[in-house]
Amino acid sequence: MSTERRAPLDRKRVADTALRLLNEVGLEGLTLRAIARELDVKAPALYWHFKDKQALLDEMATEMSRRMLAGAALDPADTWQERLLKTNRGLRTALLGYRDGAKVFSGSRFTGTDHAPALEANLRLLTAAGFTLAQAVDAGRTATMYTLGFVTEEQGVRPLGGEPREGFELEERARRLADFPLAAEAGKLLFDDYDRQFEEGLAVVVAGIGARYGIS
Repeated sequence: MSTERRAPLDRKRVADTALRLLNEVGLEGLTLRAIARELDVKAPALYWHFKDKQALLDEMATEMSRRMLAGAALDPADTWQERLLKTNRGLRTALLGYRDGAKVFSGSRFTGTDHAPALEANLRLLTAAGFTLAQAVDAGRTATMYTLGFVTEEQGVRPLGGEPREGFELEERARRLADFPLAAEAGKLLFDDYDRQFEEGLAVVVAGIGARYGIS
C-alpha cells in the first residue's frame, strides 16, 4: 500500500481526493463510493467526516476557494472596477480548473473563514468608493453570479475545455439554421471564443453597476 493511502483520513484529504476524481468522472460520477474506493476505505468511513454528498461539495468548494485565494494578491491601489474585474477573472480561471467546477461551487456553503479577509477588503474598497454596504454586496453578488452562470454554460458546452460536446458544432448548427441567417451567424458569437465573451459580459456588468449607483 502506498504512503499516500496510509495517510490519516481527514476532511482535507477526502476533499483533495474528490477534486482530483472530479476531473476524471465529472459531478454525476462523483459518488461517495467512488471516492472511498479511491482512498481505499469503506464508504461508511466518509460519513465520519461528511454527513452527505452536499456536505462534501461544501468542503470541495471551500478548498477550491482556498487554492484560488492562495494564488491571488489584492492590490490596495485597485479601483472598485479593477477589483471586480480581477476577482471575477480569478474566479473563472479557478472554476475552469475543475470539470463541472461551476456546478460544485454554486450553492455551496464555505466551511471555514479563509474567504473572509478578501471579502472584507473588497467591501471596504467598494464602500470607500461611495457604495453603501448593501450596494457593495449587491454589486459583488451580481458580478459573481454572472461569472458562475457564464462558466456553468461554458462548461456545459465544453466539459473538458476542449472540443464542444455533440450538438454544438458550429458548421452543423449553421446548416440547420440556414433559413435564419442572423441566428445561424450568431452561433460563432454564442459558442466560440469564450474568453472574449466573458470579458465583454463582465465589462457590461461592471459598467452597469456604476450606472445603477451613479459611481464612477
